[in-house]
Amino acid sequence: MVYFKGNISNMRKLTFIVNLFPLFLLPLILNSQQILPEQERARVVDEILEERFTSLLPQLMDDTGIDMWILISREYNEDPVLKTMLPATWLNARRRTILLFYRDKEKDTTERLAVARYNVGKSITSAWDKEKEPDQWKRLQQLIEERNPKTIGLNFSKDHNIADGLDKTDYDGFMAILPKKYHARVQSAEQLAVRWIETRSPREMVIYNQLVDITHDIIAEAFSEKVITPGITTTTEVEWWMRQKVTELGLETWFHPTVDVQRTSEELVSHLYSFSGRPDDLVIQPGDLLHCDFGITYLRLNTDCQELAYVLKPNETTAPSFLINALYDGNRVQDFLTQNMVAGRTGNEILAKALGDAKATGLRPAIYTHPLGSYGHSAGTTIGMWDAQGGVMKDDGDNYPLNPNTVYAIELNTTVHIPEWKRDIRIMLEEAGFFGDDGFRYVNGRQTELLLIPRTKEHQGK
Repeated sequence: MVYFKGNISNMRKLTFIVNLFPLFLLPLILNSQQILPEQERARVVDEILEERFTSLLPQLMDDTGIDMWILISREYNEDPVLKTMLPATWLNARRRTILLFYRDKEKDTTERLAVARYNVGKSITSAWDKEKEPDQWKRLQQLIEERNPKTIGLNFSKDHNIADGLDKTDYDGFMAILPKKYHARVQSAEQLAVRWIETRSPREMVIYNQLVDITHDIIAEAFSEKVITPGITTTTEVEWWMRQKVTELGLETWFHPTVDVQRTSEELVSHLYSFSGRPDDLVIQPGDLLHCDFGITYLRLNTDCQELAYVLKPNETTAPSFLINALYDGNRVQDFLTQNMVAGRTGNEILAKALGDAKATGLRPAIYTHPLGSYGHSAGTTIGMWDAQGGVMKDDGDNYPLNPNTVYAIELNTTVHIPEWKRDIRIMLEEAGFFGDDGFRYVNGRQTELLLIPRTKEHQGK
């Protein structure tokens, strides 16, 4: 098992040791979670994809009133939705890949066809024999006319970037071959595309719990004496340790980790400081409040997490009460947000109600929660942006309702005045949350206690 237990100064030794480990030692284990080798990951990805095509897609097509959905992409310029439909062994589309889904609600059948030379994995059947019909576009036209759909959904959208994957060249090519009588039946498939991207299956949610657990474990190790030696280790070193850890586990990050510091000797600066423009190689000192932003990609799902740690001063065994209380205020803002997550409400409605409720109790909150799942910044209900606390514009998804079986990065902060430091601090938190038929729950819990560096005996397991 490759599991780094040294601090930053041992990184070179770790790199040498890792190179000695043979592949037969996979799968890797991070605390209680098993990380699958590539072949097993592919099996799981393809099984989940087949389940989504079989159980989820027909329902979504019925709900959105689209009986034919056509996705067109060329190699290395993939539609973000089509990319989630490729089998595990397809890392990209091939040449021009055209997928056609046709739903006959009366017969309760859903055809999954590829206008391609070969099947797209085991879930989508090839419907093009080039020897019989050399022209790919002509074959697509034949398939449409044979089925005579009432509606034809294409992935173009002004409001949702992930649902806007059809490029102009392919749109023009499609409309040029589409018989005129079908032109009026063409419509944006944005609602169907977003629902496909945002909706999670029961099996995916079982896996999601494991992903978030892995994420929490990596943060807990990064924010510990195993990695950080106060007075020596820098924030940049911790960032790269986190990224290296992910790589050695055979996983990926979907953004570069960040680590920043708040301390008594400095004034609170812009929210952007935590993510852009902060000093490199800031040496971590006793008394610092550390914050990280970190997320991984595994089994085609993504996590996004922000947590806090306190570096104990000599003779301290716990964080100061004013920081403990500040974290509690951050948890209160989380509660105001999640209590207002009600099916059918738009992101702007949820944002306004949650901010109003929190401010009425004296809190100073900011909420910028985004959908999470197939992509890190995914498609679905946007609940605020850090620079749009009055609500987001239509083209950022404010008109999109909250749907069940969806996952969100519950991302927010609250500003807290600390008299002992004679300054304000910002408590920034982010956790994966699931909204289902029974309401909201955190996918794998949330941070309610500061991580301590070094761990004291009562916190050894955290």
